[in-house]
Amino acid sequence: MKTLAVMSRKGGAGKTTVAVNLTLAARAMGVKAVLADADPMRSACEVLKGREEAASVLFETSASKLFPLTQACARAGVELLIIDTPAAPEADVAEAVKVADLCLAVARPTYLDLAAAVLSVAVIQRLGREGLIVLNQCAPARNGVEPPGVLKAFEALRFASLAVAPVALRSRVVYQTAFAQARSVLEIDAGGAAAREVRDLFGHVWRLLNGEGRAPLRTANDDLRRGGAGLKLMPTA
Repeated sequence: MKTLAVMSRKGGAGKTTVAVNLTLAARAMGVKAVLADADPMRSACEVLKGREEAASVLFETSASKLFPLTQACARAGVELLIIDTPAAPEADVAEAVKVADLCLAVARPTYLDLAAAVLSVAVIQRLGREGLIVLNQCAPARNGVEPPGVLKAFEALRFASLAVAPVALRSRVVYQTAFAQARSVLEIDAGGAAAREVRDLFGHVWRLLNGEGRAPLRTANDDLRRGGAGLKLMPTA
């Protein structure tokens, strides 16, 4: 079994959006995935409780219960456990990081979010875990041109000493529409841009979890690589 911790030390970054959509994307692709909501805000529970299979896809838990939960999931044949982590305190965040094979630090392309991502990176590195920064709620590229703020965010994250996902999730209304129906963006609009981005991100993460991080991945966000002169993303392994 693989365990993925989705984290952000700052509210509003979209941590739960990423965790829920990756969980449902994994299940749609045939991976037996479950989501552990360890955030006292219980946002993931609020989204998923209306689903018929909620009891089999969602666990309401806390940081202190994560280790026995991972053991129980492994015994039950779960292939992927995704943890929606608390933002604080750091001790609770650390408990999620300790049980994870890979940690996703979610951040918007803003100064305060990037500063919070650096705090997440520090926890991940201190505990010797593998990590990946995921940019979320980015403005969409227009006519193949990446918004300057997104390019600057990727450039700034080059110095965070942690890999940056080549797939950025864009700011799209469909995420809120999907959550209002207890669904993922793949279920709302399977052929839409948001669904493609989520599938690409899940594919990248799944490769990393399975030791295939060096494999090239063409994504819907390849314009990030093309968009800025001299912009280089950090390697994924």
